[in-house]
Amino acid sequence: MGLKVGFCGVGAFADCFVPLFKAHPLVDEVVFADINAEKLQAKSEKWDVPRTFASLDELCATDVDAIAVFSQHWLHAPQAAQALRAGKDVYSAVPSAIAPEEMADLVQATRESGRIYMIGETSYYYPAAIYCRRRFRNGDFGRVVYSEGEYDHDWDHGLYDVLRWRAGDRWREMAGAPPMHYPTHSTGQVVSVIDAHAVSVSCFGFVDNHPDGLYRPETNIWNNAFSNETGLFHMSDGSIMRINEFRRIGHPGAEAISIYGTEGCFEQQVGAQSWVTKERGATEDLRELLAPVGVPRVAAPVPGAESAGGDMSVLKDAQTHAGVARIHDVDRLPVEFMALPNGHLGSHQFLVDDFVKACTERVHPPCNAWEAARYVLPGLTAHQSATQGGALLPIPDHGDCPFEVVEF
Repeated sequence: MGLKVGFCGVGAFADCFVPLFKAHPLVDEVVFADINAEKLQAKSEKWDVPRTFASLDELCATDVDAIAVFSQHWLHAPQAAQALRAGKDVYSAVPSAIAPEEMADLVQATRESGRIYMIGETSYYYPAAIYCRRRFRNGDFGRVVYSEGEYDHDWDHGLYDVLRWRAGDRWREMAGAPPMHYPTHSTGQVVSVIDAHAVSVSCFGFVDNHPDGLYRPETNIWNNAFSNETGLFHMSDGSIMRINEFRRIGHPGAEAISIYGTEGCFEQQVGAQSWVTKERGATEDLRELLAPVGVPRVAAPVPGAESAGGDMSVLKDAQTHAGVARIHDVDRLPVEFMALPNGHLGSHQFLVDDFVKACTERVHPPCNAWEAARYVLPGLTAHQSATQGGALLPIPDHGDCPFEVVEF
């Protein structure tokens, strides 16, 4: 018997994942739940999902095995905890929580329920993160000295529309959230690579003066004036991490990392991805390897691919997995995913496959609740620091996952 998966929230982002869950060979049924009856009916017809429910409460009372939370981000933690305590495995869009207390409760709910929780952190599967993890595990960085992650996403790049459909008439109140409340695309990449977590932070905020007024403390419910925040973190391995979360920035947008070690370094900027070492003139250009071009399920290796982490050539006229890079291991994906949507640098198909396999095999995925805490809590603490003028604050930690974790 395959899994029955219920969607909590059927908005625009959920549409990216519905066809993947429906197509997965280990999933028998997908059902929907949403408090917006009109939207629920429309999505039921669009995706041919006849079984629907009017609330999460109703969904938790059904026979579904797992619940995928795609509601507004400020609802993720309480809804995920409710589903876990109802005996369901949970996949959650990011972020996992918007308060330290919420994150602590979510970890506790995962531990006590014995169920699987997975944060849908896309950046874990980004080509650059995969490349750097392979280099780190091979010892190629040496000892990590310094890392940086950034999420540059200006409001002019679709954020106004996102908040309008997420929050409706109250969108101006819900906008203006602290940028460090949404840190996982930056922190997740670094933490997933260097096998260390943040232990303290000093953070500063940029006071916004844009005419739209979204970051006026009297306008938004967050009492937040910062559109951009920069945090400097001390890591558990002794290294330093810098994180930028920018929402007003003259930039095309980026979810980038750079990692510097005593023996080798990875640098990423717009239009450039490189591996460099102490040997001058030996820079290795990684743009072709890490570009999201789509690759065939079976491909011939490129000469010298071993040092670059498994580069694969693209075969002409071959059916491909959309959006992935040559470094992605597409052979581990279900054949049913070929030609299906695959957003965020090829991550969506891997997210769904990891969650479904974790639920089926009763093991915890790499992006589990304890790892999620190490992605989220640095940002939440960083914003607290920014409101205190950059005070150095300790970051709570819930430790390593106490259960078996499998990387598929």
